[in-house]
Parts: sequence; C-alpha cells; structure tokens
Amino acid sequence: MNELFVSDVMADQEDSLRAMQNCFRSQFSMEEVECEDIEASRRTSSVDEDSIYLACTLSRSYDLGDSDLHHTPVIKMGWLDKTPPQGSLIFQKRWVMLDAQYLRYFQNEKEVYSKRIIAIRFVTEVLNVGEQKFEVVTRNRTFLFRAENNTVREEWVSVLKETIQQRRSSMEMSLMNSLISKQGYLEMNGLRSKVYVVICADRVFLYGNAEEHSQGVGITYIEMNVGTVKSTDKRSFNLTTFYRTFSFLAESAQQRDQWVEALQDCVSRSLSSDVVAQKIWAVEANQRCADCGAPHPDWASVNLCVVLCKCCAGVHRGLGQSVSKVRSLRMDEKVWTDNLIQVFLLGNNRVNLFWAANTPPSEALQPSSDSEKRQRFVSAKYCQGKYRRYHALFGQQEALNKALCSTVQTDDVLETLSLVFCGADVNCYTGDPELPSPVSVAQHYGQILQVEFLTHNHNTDLPGSRAGNHTLLEAALPVSHTGYLFKTASSIRPVTECKAKGDFSRRWCSLNQGNFSYYESDKSSSQSGGMKMSDVLCLLVNPPGKHGYAHSFELYHDSGRVYLFGEDSSDKVKGWIKAIAKALVPSAAEDLVCWPFARVGRLSYTEGQSHHSPLLGWFSLGGSRLLLLLHGADRVENIDLRKIKELSMEQEAGAGAGAVVLVDGGRSLRVEGDRRPDFQGWLSGLQQGSGRGDGPLDQQQLTDTDVPVIVDRCMSYITQHGLKSEGIYRRSGVNSKIAALLFFLRHDARQVRLNEGERQVDDVANVLKRFLREVGEGVFNGHQASLPWLHTTTVSEMSERVSQYQALLHSLPRVNRATLGAVINHLYCVQCFADENQMNMHNLAIVFGPTLFQMDGTDNSAGQVVEDLIQNYQDIFNVDAEQFQRQLDMISHVIKAQKEHTEEGSPSPLTICGVYLERKEEGSELLVQISQEVSAEELVCKVLRRRNIPPQQGDYWSCFLVDNNQEIERPLHYQERALTIYFSLGKDCHLVVKKNCYMEAILTYIGRVDVSRNGLIKFCEEKGQRGKGTFSRRLCVLSGLSLRLYKDVKSSQPERECQIHALKVYCGIKRKLQPPSCWGMTVVCEKAVRDIQQWYLCCESKNELIEWLATFMSLQHDGDLWPAASRLDS
Repeated sequence: MNELFVSDVMADQEDSLRAMQNCFRSQFSMEEVECEDIEASRRTSSVDEDSIYLACTLSRSYDLGDSDLHHTPVIKMGWLDKTPPQGSLIFQKRWVMLDAQYLRYFQNEKEVYSKRIIAIRFVTEVLNVGEQKFEVVTRNRTFLFRAENNTVREEWVSVLKETIQQRRSSMEMSLMNSLISKQGYLEMNGLRSKVYVVICADRVFLYGNAEEHSQGVGITYIEMNVGTVKSTDKRSFNLTTFYRTFSFLAESAQQRDQWVEALQDCVSRSLSSDVVAQKIWAVEANQRCADCGAPHPDWASVNLCVVLCKCCAGVHRGLGQSVSKVRSLRMDEKVWTDNLIQVFLLGNNRVNLFWAANTPPSEALQPSSDSEKRQRFVSAKYCQGKYRRYHALFGQQEALNKALCSTVQTDDVLETLSLVFCGADVNCYTGDPELPSPVSVAQHYGQILQVEFLTHNHNTDLPGSRAGNHTLLEAALPVSHTGYLFKTASSIRPVTECKAKGDFSRRWCSLNQGNFSYYESDKSSSQSGGMKMSDVLCLLVNPPGKHGYAHSFELYHDSGRVYLFGEDSSDKVKGWIKAIAKALVPSAAEDLVCWPFARVGRLSYTEGQSHHSPLLGWFSLGGSRLLLLLHGADRVENIDLRKIKELSMEQEAGAGAGAVVLVDGGRSLRVEGDRRPDFQGWLSGLQQGSGRGDGPLDQQQLTDTDVPVIVDRCMSYITQHGLKSEGIYRRSGVNSKIAALLFFLRHDARQVRLNEGERQVDDVANVLKRFLREVGEGVFNGHQASLPWLHTTTVSEMSERVSQYQALLHSLPRVNRATLGAVINHLYCVQCFADENQMNMHNLAIVFGPTLFQMDGTDNSAGQVVEDLIQNYQDIFNVDAEQFQRQLDMISHVIKAQKEHTEEGSPSPLTICGVYLERKEEGSELLVQISQEVSAEELVCKVLRRRNIPPQQGDYWSCFLVDNNQEIERPLHYQERALTIYFSLGKDCHLVVKKNCYMEAILTYIGRVDVSRNGLIKFCEEKGQRGKGTFSRRLCVLSGLSLRLYKDVKSSQPERECQIHALKVYCGIKRKLQPPSCWGMTVVCEKAVRDIQQWYLCCESKNELIEWLATFMSLQHDGDLWPAASRLDS
C-alpha cells in the first residue's frame, strides 16, 4: 500500500505543542489504571458495565467546559448516579457531560478521559423509570441513571430528548463513517485485552471491541490537537497528550508504520480550522472532489477554481504552481479571502461544465482509482485541456483578448474562466492607457470576483503549453537494483533530528521499471509501500554519521512526504544512490549524477524577466558546484557558486515558500520553492556552496580570478584611497569598526560596498590583515605546508631561491595560489609609493610575514619570504611582461603627475582611469589620463579621438555609469566631473562611452512642453530585504523642486518626497525585482549620508519612460541637457 499524503503542519505550532507536552506528560502505568474485566463489558446487557478507567486529572485551574478541550460546547453537566457493575448493589456516583455529539461520564469532575461515551446519534429514546431514575436507550444497550431529585431528572430527560431530535435532523449523522481514516485492534499498555481503535476526523476513539463501535458505545476519545505520535520500538508507538501517554502495540512493524502515519495525519487535521471548508461546502457540489468525486474534499486549486480531495491535490502539486496553485481549506486560512471564497461558491459542478465537459465515461476518475490513473487523468484534464469545452473564439487570439476585456466588466466569472483557459491573455493590453489591463478594467467596474480570479491566474500556464516538461520526466534510464535497507516511518517535513537505529525497520527494497518498492522481507509477496520514480522530486545524500546508520539518503516525494533509508555499509548505500539517481533523471541529464553530488532533483525556474512562465529543469548540487540541465538545453551547465554575482531569497506573500535568485554574469535565474519540503535544503545548500566567510580560502566567495571577494574588495579600496596614506598597514584602526566590517564581509561579501567617506583606510587595511591571519589553513595551506617556504630563505643564491619559490607556488591549491599572487601584486603597488606612505618592501614584509604565515612574528624568515616575493614578483608569479609593464606605466603616470603638481594652486594631478567603448568586453577598455577638472564631455572626446571615431550629425555620444550586470545605467551630464565619478566607482559598476539613444527624443520633448509632469506610475521601494518587489500604482508628481508620490489621486499628503537635487536617476530596474515592464527607472534619493533610499518606477511604454526621464533631467539641470556647441562637433 502506498503511504498516504499528509499535509504539512506549521513547525511553530508543533514546537509549541511539544514544549507544553514536556510540562504535562505523565507516563501511563498499571497503578494508574483501574482494570476491570473487558470481556464482561463485551456482553450485551440491559445495564451498563463500567469501562476502563483512564486515570488523568486536571488541576483546578482547568475548566472541563472550556471549548479548547472539546470540539462542541457542553450542553449540560453534573453529578448523576449510574447503574452499578454486574453483581454490585450500590449505585456509583459519576460526573456526566452532554454535548451535541456524545453523552459521557467520568470518575470525577477533574478527569479528562471518560469511562464511557455514548454517541447521541445511536440513542433511540430517553425514558423516565421510577423515582429520580431515567434510562438512555440505544439500539443494543440500555443505560440507567439516577438524579438527585425528580426536578433534576426532568431537566436531564428534557435536554437529552431535544439534543437527540436535533442530532437526527443533522446531515452529519450520515457522514460519520466517511470521516474514518483507520480502525482496528491494538494492544494497549496495562490492559489484558486489545482495544478497538478508530481514527475519525481529528479524534481517536477507544472501544472495547468492534461490536461496541458499531453500537456507538465506547470508552473515551482523544482530542488530537493536543497530541503527538512517535514510534518507540519495532511494533510499538506512543500517543502523547498534555495529560497522559497512551502506549500501543501493533501486530507488525508495517502495521505500526501505518498507524503512526494515520495518527500524524489526524494531528494535522486537528490543528486546522473548518471555517473556510464549511463555507465552501455550503454548495453541495463542493462536497465532492471535482476530479474523482471523493467526499469531503479539503483542498482546492485557487487558480483553476476546483475543490479537491487529498489524493488529487497531491497530483495537482506535482504539476507545479504555474499550472495549479494548491491550497488547503483548513490550514491556509490567510489565503482564503472573502472574495476568493465567493469565487468558489460557483461550485465544482458549474466549473466542471468547462473542465470536464467532454470526459468519456471510460476515462472518468473514481475515489478508488490508483495513483497512476489519477496522474494521467489530472494531467490530461488541466495540462492538456483534453476534456474542456472549447470556446467559440478558440484559436483567435485577438478576439479572445477583446472578449476577455468585455467579460470582466460583468459578473460572469465562468465565462472569464472559459476565455482564459482557451487562450485569452490575462495580461493583454486593453487599448486604454487609463485601464491598460483586464484587471484594471475589472477594478474600474467594481467586479471584485473577476479581479480575484484574474489575480490568481496572472502567471498560469495555459493547457497544452507545458508538453515539453513531461519529456523530462519520462526519459529516465531503465535501472534495476534490489537489496535490504533500513527505513524510518515517512515524514511530512525534512528529517532534521538524528534518527537512532531503533527508529529504523529492515525492509527488502526493489527498484525496477521506474518503481521503487519495499517489502517486509525478500520472501514477502505484498509490498509495504512504494513510489514511482517519476513522483520523486529530490534525492538527498546525507553526510556520514548523521543518523544511527552510518550512511543514509532521503527521497522527497511530490505528495510532500520524506522517506529516509540507511545502512552501515558504504558500498551498499553508494550502489543504491547510483541506481536511484540514474532512474530519477532523464538520459540527457546523466552527467548530473556522475559525480559525488549531495542532492539531485527537479525544480521549477524562470530565467531573466520571463517570470510569468516557469519551466522545469534538473539540478545537481554538491559543495560549491551546481550542475543544471535547463528546459530545451542539450548539455549540462556547470556553475561555480563561489563566483556568482548574487544569491538572494525571495519570500512570497501568503503560504508560498518563495524562491531563490542566482545572478551569474549577465543572467538571472529564479528557482521556485512551491512550498516543497526539499526547498529549504536546496536553499541551505546553495547558500553554503556560494561561500562561507568562516571557511578556508577555497570555501570563500570568489572573484572570476579565484581571489576571495573579501581580499579583492579590501585591496581595491586601498589602491584607490590609501596608496599615499603614511604608515598604511602599520597603523591600527578602530577595533569595533574593524570587527563589524569583517563580520559583514564574512556574512556576505558580495553585498558589502566600501565607499569613500564611509570607511577609514586604516580600518579596511586591518580588516584585510585580520582576515588573512585568521582564515582557515592560511594562504600557505596549513602550518606543515608553510615550512618549506620558510626553509627556502636559507638558500643563499637568489636564482635558486626563486626557482624553489616557483615550485612551491605551483604546489599550492588554485585559490591559495591566486590569492597569494593578488596580495603580492598589491604589496608591489603599495611599495611603489614608499616615498609618500613610508612602506617599502622591507616594512611591508615585517607586517605581512606573520600575517600570511599566521605566526607570532618571532621568526624573521616569514618576513624574508614576503620580501623575496615582492622583490621577484614578476619572475616567481610568471607575470606577462606586457601586462606587467602596463601596470608599471599606470603607476608611473600617477607618481609623475603628483610630483609635477605639488605646489599649491597648481592644477589637480592627473589620474589614469579605465573607460570602455560601447560595452564592457575584452579589448574595449581604454586607459585615459585625466585631471580633476575634466568633464564627462571632455572624457568622451578623449575616448573618441583615441579610437579615431569622427562623430556624425545626430550622434549623441555620452558617458554612462553602468552596473556590472548591465541592468541599470545613468547617463552623466556633460558638465559632470568625470574623475569624481570614477573615484566613486565600486566593484559593481564601470564607465562606458556610447551613444545615448534617448537624447534626441528627450531634447524634442522638453522643447515643446512645460517642465513638469504628473501621472500614475507603478512603484516599488527598496526596503533592505532581498527578493521580489511588489509594484503598486502611485500618483507621481514631478515639478518645481521635488518629486512627490501619492497613494492615489485623492490623497492630500505625499507618501514619499525628495528634493530634485538629491536624486540620481538610472535607466532600468534590477531583474530580481521582476518589474512588470522593461521601461523602468531606478531613482536613488540621497537625503543624507546615511539616509539613502532606492525607488523603482515602472512605465507602460518607451515613450512614457522618455518623457519622465526628460522631465527629471530638465529640472535637475535647468533645461541645459546638451551643449549648444558640442566639442564633439569640433
């Protein structure tokens, strides 16, 4: 039997329950039980024999009538005498409680678990019998009670009769059996005979036998919202509540696993709410699954508008969020707004008039259908649209879009659904600039249900659009493998705690024809459980020693369950991992599993700005390597996570798990989580693989040249701002600032920007030294590996010494070799300015010898090694002569310019700066010597002359400040000082000279309109967190001296305001923010040094963007945007 899908329960709720259980838990023992003869209670009798006494009392602070302990409110309670056990002549006093479902009596008023429960729906009548007595009669039993007086008796009889009458008229009476998820006999610790256990909805009932269950007369029930379940031995398990622990023993380990799974499912249901379900079930058609017809469906696809059972919901999840957005009616309450609930009141029957209009009876799904048929049917119904009712406009895109824009003005959501899933574009342009999309049209006409439906289908894949993804799932290699493994009970969340050997059960496992099955033994004919490999999302290989068995792996199923297997034999587990991996991935992705990966599986992703249509890809992760086969690709890509430009987490609103965004070079890859239990593992692995500041050099975030980003950032800052600082690397900085900066760099160096004025040179210099001194294994790869370097200083002949250094350098790991080369290159540059900074080779060696060798400074040979490396840098590191000469020339130019302009009042010294022509690529960089007074216009002229490019009439050559991902750029005003901009450059941007394609249109626009503008624009604000931005409409007013943003046209006070002179406007928006169009601006508002805000404004068209840019630039520069007589023309 396949293990059942169980919905995930929020982790914080479970943790809080466990914490309370530790306070209330009490072990169940024989002394706590008043054992009575169960066999006697199994006989039918006209009187009631007392059932089992489950001793467990509450403190006086607890109220038994509290609704937290009981599903339904107590109607009446009090003391009554009841018929004594057989053979006794004395009535026994019992505390009796009545609610709408059960009549129960207890040993006393503090007891939690009753001695007997009588289901009201089985009571046939209530009779007065003599003084103060009355009988409660069921179909097979009669219970005699005695009240304190006749008045009290009449009250009980009256209330009982009224309750019975109401219960008979309730529809719930006919539904109870369908709510039972499991039933059967179990041994219970401390009792002589087995009890009959029934799991019904979110309660567990205990009966003396199956006959009592059929008669509606039991012992007690357990509310599972205060319970947890745990296996304790091969056949036993505990059900623990706040008040006591119930210990059960099953007939086999297989039976134990089934009971534990069913009870965990019951706990999940108990922690949920029925409020939404009851509202949606108010429509009779919604009381049956839209796909298979199973009763009480408590899941739904919020974009397809169908209510689903648990089994069908599991299949829908496997289709991905882009096809079906599955949500629970019980646990995802935040998703279920009043408007969404109203949409679902359409009913499954009416929605199926579209989705299932042409379903052949032979293909129709039944509640008992197996998972394979269910998978085929659901995929055909929603992915292919095989059974849908085709709209009359099907295939006519323009007509469909026009019909959609017209229909959303009405309340006909079913017609909208038919149009959308027959091809109408939810995001189509309506032709009205004021109401550009169907959503805005629906909002304008007050059709809130239409808005709700369209919003949930903003990114939905239309039927027939995902056919390519299924080939990836069906092309796995045929693999066979068998053998014994040890398995734990499946879980609904990742296995984080260590599992002891006692938590595992030995199983015979078989992988064949794409099916993974496990059995009680190799002689068993019926399987204990299994799964199709096409339903497995991810294979995770655990590090050795994580669990009781030395080697283990996990399988993540698309139903949400996690399966853990283990073995002590490394070879056996490796064999299984190899077989499962090959059976899991398609043949085209076999390279993904031919290396020591940590996890492999399939994930949904989007690339660039195409976030509306997620695709399916295969990913393999191990250490800092990520291998991936994307949709439509013919080869596997290999990404070094240490060298990516950015790794950030997007947190989705509502119940979603969010996504992770990787920016690698010019590409942005967004991997979606879809609430999958394996996604947090992927995220953690990607974060670990992208570089850890507390690891050795080869585990750091790296540049493209294999140098740690921390080292590169610090050295670049010193090169720009500290080469002439006297005593650089010798003076101490502020310890608190050094520690804080090093902490941020170690956490995520890619996100740290070292800007002049914000950081002191000495602080940054000390951060570099401290990092090199503390990094794991050091630059020389450990103490033992560093000894030959130190010993080399004893060689007297320098040429021989250089040769030994070269051999030792070659023996270093790649990252260590690159880091050492970069550091020595930097120190060589520093000593070139020794006349100003007083740090010659010897002084630098004194500082960096102990730092690089991680020594205390008592061994002078460490300093000698560093001095030798600096002095013989070109020979030891085999530096290209031309490249080295170029670097020396740049330094010479700077020194020469400084010497020529030392007198006060003379022109500013010249500086060599790098500028790219057209775009940043190999061979496009030019080194230009400029002074402080050179403007952007003059810099453009120098670059064009160097390349012999004569400007043509109408060519608007400009200098741009561009980020390295080429996502945003700012055209410099022709009068801006180029050197000031150059020195402000961080590692994430550069200068480019190219034609300004907007300038002609900008000059035309400001020449014919007033310099002001206002209008609606889509707005998003940078709030410090990473992830997808939320764009919403704002009224933007740009006039006079400020930019003002209003929530709507009726607002009198602006939400945001900034002076024009404090703004810097960039063309473009970061791709990871997923702007709604490609016509965007990034506005940086610098109100103060430490008050810098980023606003993102998104336009509907290119012309609109040009008009906003023109207004910004004109207001900032008083209309002077281009020189009247440009030097470019001369």
